Amino acid sequence: MKKNYLIKNATIVNEGISFEGHLAIKDGLIHQIFQLDEPMSQEFTSSVYQQVEAKGLHLLPGVIDDQVHFREPGLTYKGDMYTESRAAVAGGITSFMEMPNTIPNTLSNELLEEKFALAAEKSLANYSFYLGASNNNLSEIEKVNPQQVCGIKVFMGSSTGNMLVDDQKALEAIFAASPILVATHCEDETTVQSAFQKYRALYPMGAPASVHPLIRSAEACYASSSRAVELAAKHNTRLHVLHLSSAAEMSLFTNDRPLAEKQITAEVCIHHLWFNEHDYAKKGNFIKWNPSVKSRSDQEALWEALRDGRLDVVATDHAPHSFEEKSRPYFESPSGGPLVQHALPAMLDFYLKGMITLEEIVQRMAHNPAIAFNIIRRGFIRQGYHADLVLVDLNKPSLVEHDKLRYKCGWSPFEGHKFGSSVKQTFVNGNLVFEDDELIEGVNGTRLLFNR
Repeated sequence: MKKNYLIKNATIVNEGISFEGHLAIKDGLIHQIFQLDEPMSQEFTSSVYQQVEAKGLHLLPGVIDDQVHFREPGLTYKGDMYTESRAAVAGGITSFMEMPNTIPNTLSNELLEEKFALAAEKSLANYSFYLGASNNNLSEIEKVNPQQVCGIKVFMGSSTGNMLVDDQKALEAIFAASPILVATHCEDETTVQSAFQKYRALYPMGAPASVHPLIRSAEACYASSSRAVELAAKHNTRLHVLHLSSAAEMSLFTNDRPLAEKQITAEVCIHHLWFNEHDYAKKGNFIKWNPSVKSRSDQEALWEALRDGRLDVVATDHAPHSFEEKSRPYFESPSGGPLVQHALPAMLDFYLKGMITLEEIVQRMAHNPAIAFNIIRRGFIRQGYHADLVLVDLNKPSLVEHDKLRYKCGWSPFEGHKFGSSVKQTFVNGNLVFEDDELIEGVNGTRLLFNR
């Protein structure tokens, strides 16, 4: 039987405003929201509701992360749905959308449903999965259920297995025929491979990680992103461009209309906001991502576009690899890193530095993913919505320590950093799943559904 909760005296951050109040959770839903001075009936102070004192805390909608790699099936030594979903809720992420470059690649609806079944057994957070696109699986894309699947993932840049879509006729057909949102990884393969060969020759004994943004350059990103935008405009495709990383790409996106009316939307990831090229000297391969962390001027342009609304969503691209893999020489080390446990604390650090408001963080990490993907009854603190919520303490610093990492890979690019805030509690569908550094097992998340 579900517990009911009354969260009292919180500062509630939602839909552009913050106010002090109380929130009642009943049967897994947000039952009622009260202003602080609004009278409550005796029902809410009775034993029917477990009281949660939240004075001095901020109550936010749970984060919706539209881009993660949880590595299951096939790569579970790096991470799996059990471990990574628990790291996610510990970081205030209540829903995730996971990528198809697992083993086998998720290129059919049958394989897609197998992943949904795994998540139902293992995930503490809510979940959805992308169907992957290839040069020859158009029939599978056409059969996807728009109400039950978050999107189609198209790798318009280097990937693994059969995931790189480099046949232009296939690419045109995918953009023309997809019944749902198309999400793209944009790096021009020809440009990347040409640069890779150049720097491989220049550094025959091994290169420093600082060459990564020279190989996976801003030019490679713009060439591919502009092509995706062109295809979307031509075919009237609902396009979402993932993990944008360069100043040049910002010219491709607009802030001239409400998000719900945009045909083309844009995402930025935590690491591209936090790190720049100067950090390679200290972090090396541990900040090696695709697309690459680039220059300070690129980083500043991302921030400008995030503030003015050209960038709609903040996500993680959580992509764990083992410590041993990341410790290899640059050319042999894979790209990607773990982020879900620390994404919200990282954004709250930006707030504490005056770089973004709490309302803007909630907009980009909860409201906008829900709007962009048409997620049913999530992403907002509204009566009748699923009670996916996170309580944060902006006055309690949290040190990123090795023994407190919940990632299966056992490392973090933030290790040793002290965030200015901490996650106090996380609720998923009204179930308290995380409190005071402890996970609360027993009830798993549910499949996200979409109003399409």
